[in-house]
Amino acid sequence: MSQLLAVVIDGIVYASWLFIIAVGLTLIYGVMKILNIAHGSLYALGAFTAVSFCTAWFGHNYAAAGSFAMLAAAAIVVGLVFGPLIERGLLRFMYGKDEVVLVLVTYALFLILEDVIKLVWGVDPLLVQGPNGETPYSVLGNFEASGLSYPYYNLVLVGVAVATGAALTWVLTRTRSGKLLIAVIHDREMSAAMGIDVGRTYFVTFTVGAMLAAVGGALTAPTVSVVTGMGAEVIVMAFAVVVIGGLGSLPGAALGAFIVGMVRAASIHYKPELELFSVYLVMAVVLIVRPKGLFSGAEVRKI
Repeated sequence: MSQLLAVVIDGIVYASWLFIIAVGLTLIYGVMKILNIAHGSLYALGAFTAVSFCTAWFGHNYAAAGSFAMLAAAAIVVGLVFGPLIERGLLRFMYGKDEVVLVLVTYALFLILEDVIKLVWGVDPLLVQGPNGETPYSVLGNFEASGLSYPYYNLVLVGVAVATGAALTWVLTRTRSGKLLIAVIHDREMSAAMGIDVGRTYFVTFTVGAMLAAVGGALTAPTVSVVTGMGAEVIVMAFAVVVIGGLGSLPGAALGAFIVGMVRAASIHYKPELELFSVYLVMAVVLIVRPKGLFSGAEVRKI
């Protein structure tokens, strides 16, 4: 029973982390129909920026608890800087082109940003750690469940995931901006003809999506060694989540993250050598049964 509980807890934590990252990817695709491969680089930028901010914070001997503010600041800065820069400086010139072209453009951007990271931060692993070994990960302490010890930091991940899902659901279903966004999703041309500022909608959507990727990176930074290339692995797992759930679906991203999280946790505990294979197996089975994902909606055909 203790091992089963460990699987459930690890699965929920991993699913929460995946959801934070994947929901930004699925939001961008749902609104803009862009499969943004550069999402992985935005995640990595969030992690590296968090390292820099927290290092500066600890360097002034400030309280370790304040490092959480640095993690949030890193995600906000990356989202507000790179989101508008990429959308206004590059992607707006590509709207209306084939989706394959947009994939190639974002892949090229991914490669460029990976080199930018190497130029700014180098290639050596980095840690979020103060001079006395304090980190945001350890400052909250641990709790026990059925004889197993877990850091309270895991609850932060779960809380952020739940808050993110709830906030996006509320915006999309309860606000005027959300209803306008849904109109743009269903028919861009008709929305523009009715006076909706589609360009502004795209701008805000991509910025929010970039910020969510950076949030995932910033929250990950205290738990791992931050290294170059970390965005490549993440974008693969995020794609698995959105493909399982259905591209562009918020509930699909949540369900896909939960499935991937549980399958991966079970594999690690019971059959570690099948960790990656198990995720891709689930994705293959889902695509066989539901080729467009579990929450794929009806497509609008223009005649």
